[in-house]
Amino acid sequence: MKYYLIAGEASGDLHGGNLIKQLLQKDASAGIRCWGGDLMQAAGATLVKHYRDLAFMGFAEVIMNLPTILGNIRFCKQDILAYRPDVLVLIDYPGFNLRIAHWAKKQGFKVVYYISPQVWAWKENRVKQMKQSIDKMLCILPFEKDYYHTKWNWAVDYVGHPLVEVVNQAITSRGEHSSEKKIIALLPGSRKQEIGKKLPIMLEVAAHFPDYQFVVAQAPGQDESFYAPFLAPYSNVSVVRNETYSLLLQACAALVTSGTATLETALFGVPEVVCYKGSNISYQIAKRLIKIKYISLVNLIMDKPVVKELIQDDLTVPNLIRELRLLLTDERHLQILKEDYARLKAILSEGGNASEQAATIIHQFALVSQ
Repeated sequence: MKYYLIAGEASGDLHGGNLIKQLLQKDASAGIRCWGGDLMQAAGATLVKHYRDLAFMGFAEVIMNLPTILGNIRFCKQDILAYRPDVLVLIDYPGFNLRIAHWAKKQGFKVVYYISPQVWAWKENRVKQMKQSIDKMLCILPFEKDYYHTKWNWAVDYVGHPLVEVVNQAITSRGEHSSEKKIIALLPGSRKQEIGKKLPIMLEVAAHFPDYQFVVAQAPGQDESFYAPFLAPYSNVSVVRNETYSLLLQACAALVTSGTATLETALFGVPEVVCYKGSNISYQIAKRLIKIKYISLVNLIMDKPVVKELIQDDLTVPNLIRELRLLLTDERHLQILKEDYARLKAILSEGGNASEQAATIIHQFALVSQ
């Protein structure tokens, strides 16, 4: 069988790499060509283009690089036509991949989409075209299956969340973390603008907990010199690079920017406060466009406020101090949180390993589609 996989970000490369390993276990003679990164290449695929050459963030950057983006799309189409895969597997990255799906279906290719775009949050109008373009949708969030079935009459597959296996591997390789260690993790995000908004507030909190060591998880794309001015006034704050999982294995609590990191932190069993603060204009626009009850994946999946979310004007130093103190001292609160985390992990592990489930569905689909 011939498979063509497209991932456009670091997370897609991670999950794509694990998917490729599972595909090769089921189809040892498979030919796999991909857009992705080092992990997908190491897993056994022929790498066509690295995601580093695809990542353009923000409206202005996209406009400036539009010729490159359109050139990438043209080249991708030509490469797919030349390779003639039995199945095209698109991994997240909707801005690029939904265009490819629409085109590929018209060319007669079988299209599988792994990790659904978050259309339930915004841009729901994309679903009509997605139904026409995608043969198999593989979802990693449990509520997505019901969303597509109930609202769009579309039967999709829920395979569990691939982060569960990634976190389990990290825990197994390093051993369980100790809750006795007095380390508090700060995960302020990956982009300069969001770090600049949230990290100063997180750091002010550190001054009120002198008995704890606060450790900032540095974003891969930022230099240590960017963080230095923020950290300079605080003696109990340090920074680590490319060691976020090691940090979470040791932390007794965490202050986390909204996003996938909130789910990773929960899967490591670390009590957390979810932080979000943007420019007032961006926040007001987002509030009108995004239709969800919670901003953290933990609360969205559990459909209740498992972890505290401090959003926009609520993200203040006094509020963060109060919530962090609750996590560090209230045993009853921690017990309830621990039980919710266990339930969350069970939901995301339904049926076993997400990558294996996805590979099974994709391989079987390739077989019956011949």
